Amino acid sequence: MLYKQGHVYIMSNLYRTTFYIGVTSDLRTRVWQHINGEGSAFVKKYSLHYLLYFEYFERITDAIDREKQLKRWHQDWKINLIKSVNPEMEDLKGQLEL
Repeated sequence: MLYKQGHVYIMSNLYRTTFYIGVTSDLRTRVWQHINGEGSAFVKKYSLHYLLYFEYFERITDAIDREKQLKRWHQDWKINLIKSVNPEMEDLKGQLEL
């Protein structure tokens, strides 16, 4: 059986004070949409244009489960997760070749 792959990702603002956790089957397109004010009113309202974190999953259902888990986390836990792979909390969009 062929499964659809997926990503969980975290977007933030310039000052890294507000976070958005999402799930998608096409990370490049979804980040591009966020940067251009499409797809999420929350992301647009708070200018969450910086990709700080993402995880790949073979099955989109696993990505959805992970998204639900992360959304329940305290902000400090989310920041620690981001810093575990991105210590400077740099924008990772360049890795996607948008």
